[in-house]
Parts: sequence; C-alpha cells; structure tokens
Amino acid sequence: MVKRIFVTGASGCIGHYLAEALIQQTPHDLFFLVRDVSKLKFDYNARPGITLVEGDMRQIDRFSDLLKTINCAILTATSWGGAEEVFDVNVTKTLQLMSLLDPDRCEQVLYFSTESILDQQNQPLEAAGEIGTDYIRSKYTCYSQLSTLPIAPKITTLFPTLVFGGDEKKPLSHLSSGIREVLRWAGLIRFFKADASFHFLHAKDIAQVAVHLVDHPLAAGQSRDVVLGNEATTVNEAIEEVCGYLRQPILFRIPLSIQLANFFIKVFRIQMADWDRFCLQYRHFTHIHPVSPATFGLPTYCPTLADVLKVSGVLPR
Repeated sequence: MVKRIFVTGASGCIGHYLAEALIQQTPHDLFFLVRDVSKLKFDYNARPGITLVEGDMRQIDRFSDLLKTINCAILTATSWGGAEEVFDVNVTKTLQLMSLLDPDRCEQVLYFSTESILDQQNQPLEAAGEIGTDYIRSKYTCYSQLSTLPIAPKITTLFPTLVFGGDEKKPLSHLSSGIREVLRWAGLIRFFKADASFHFLHAKDIAQVAVHLVDHPLAAGQSRDVVLGNEATTVNEAIEEVCGYLRQPILFRIPLSIQLANFFIKVFRIQMADWDRFCLQYRHFTHIHPVSPATFGLPTYCPTLADVLKVSGVLPR
C-alpha cells in the first residue's frame, strides 16, 4: 500500500538522510515541509510522488487540509535558538501539527525528541525539564504533553543520542562539524582517563530505523519510546579506539576526577550553566535497549567510532 507521508525538517542533517532513504527505498507519496528550498541537497525530482510544501512550522495551520489526508508523519523539525521561537516551534506548533492529523486515517507519527530528556532507565529526567537549555526544556515539555493528544496511541517518540553525519551533499551534524577540531587534541587527550559513557549513531543509521518503522510499526504492547544509538561505549574505550585508528600509541594515562575538574573550574573561573554542571556530575548518558538498524536485522552503516572517522574523511596517520 502506498502511503502519504508528511516530513518536517528535511533541510537538516537527519532530514537529508531520511529524505534520501524514503525516496530511494519506498514507493510512498512524500510531502516535505520546507522553509527554504535552496537548502535542499537531495534530488526531489528523482521520481514521481514527491511534493515540496513550502512553509514554516510557525504557520502549520495553513496545511490543515493536507494533514488530514496523511497516513504517516515524520517530525524531525526543531528550533535551537531564541527562547520564544524554540518553545513556539518545538512545543506549540509541533503539538498543533499532531492535533491536525486525523486519528482515524493517520497510522503512525514518528516524533524526534532527544536523549537528553531521559535518564538511564529511559524515564523522563527531571533535571532536563528544570535546568536544561531552552532546546532541552522545550523537548521535555512537548514529550510530557503527547499523551493528551487524540493521536497519542500512534505516536512513536525517537530519542537520538550523539549524532554524526553529513558530507558534501548533506549538512554536517553539530558533532561531525567539530571532528577535526577535536582530533587536533588527540595527541594530548590520549594520556587521560575519564569516568563517563555515551551512545552514538550515524544519521544514515537513524534514517534506516525510521524508514523501517514506516512500514513495520511497533507492535501493540511494545514501548513507543525508542532510544536511537549503538551500544554504550565508555570515554576511555572511545579514546582507545580513536587513537588506534589514528595510529597514536597510548603510553600512560592520568585519571581525570570530578574533584580535579571542579578544581580547574574554580581556579580558572570557568563560567558554567546549571545544565553544564549537571552533565559534568551525571557523566553516564546511557540508556537501556538502544535501537540501531542491527536491532531489526539490518546492516549498520557506522557501528564503531572508527567507521565514523573513516566516512568523515579522516585518514589514519
């Protein structure tokens, strides 16, 4: 069955990989809400059934007639800066969009949130809603209100962890844009140890999971909160893997404790927001049951950090 799929945020990093996968791997009719068509680097004339809907999330009510005909909505659009716009787009207009969908016709909503609002048991992290950045607090607020919507039983919330991705044909994620700068310090970082851990996933793998869920929705009884990430890795393991890829030997390592970090913060009078200080203390941003393409028996594009460096064009020394 050919579905009518409405996609927001197609001009972003994840959005580009998602659009490309939907165009190439599915026969569905695609409607991409875009504010600036000039930012699109994927081929939206690749096949029939692709419609660019020029507009802004802040005027989402303009598209109420179209939204009532949609079978699946994939919501990746987000605002990052400016408190008023962040809460308007990430909360008010996102909830309004979902309320404009017809619960009898729409089979599924794939809503992109962020792992930052979850604790290690995949439950809402209160600190995120209290002292998080505007972006994080907006995502926390929106997630807390999803259950009030008529479409709620059909919403699957996706929580991306650290996102890598982008190339000459796709926008770089925030992390990928800083890879080369961080690697300049690899020669120094390799001599330190830190007690922290995290998940990551490449945007192409995130797109593969989303496209799989379009045609294979989660079964009744399954959790509709999906953390997107490879299995957790520690900071120390990550340093070892990156240094191994770069062929930089690790001769010794000095433990970096929270006490030492707090000492440097005090001595150098480093200004830290409450959320930054919380993250420094929390350290282990890990979750249970992370999902990647491998979860569904699909090949994973970047299962390791070495793979991320390779596809990012970083060459071993």
